[in-house]
Amino acid sequence: MILMCYLCIRKIKYYLNHINKMDNNNQNQEGQQLQIDLSPEVAKGVYTNFQIISHSSSEFVLDFATLLPGVPKATVTSRVIIAPEHALRLLAALQDNVVRYEKEFGKIDRHEPNQEPRTISPFGPGKVDA
Repeated sequence: MILMCYLCIRKIKYYLNHINKMDNNNQNQEGQQLQIDLSPEVAKGVYTNFQIISHSSSEFVLDFATLLPGVPKATVTSRVIIAPEHALRLLAALQDNVVRYEKEFGKIDRHEPNQEPRTISPFGPGKVDA
């Protein structure tokens, strides 16, 4: 998750740099660069293995949740609300990062519906009685 956040931040910096360059060309201003503050608490990230995406005419809502084995309820750990235009940029950034990931580490396997997925959860993929 931290790697994904880092890669997303790099992609955001790329787009902002691109926007700044376009802005500089239009206004002849040089040296503008957006600084992004990442607090230690946010930098830790949150683990998520279940995502829910919904939308209205004006926004996309991305809920990131944790679903533990044997527990019938998922807990939403983070909610992100973005404009449709930003959803397209996020989609492009994710696609770009998946392509680069697969070039470096190999193809990402999609699990069959009856195949148990791998997990980094400290509880492992086993059953838990709640």
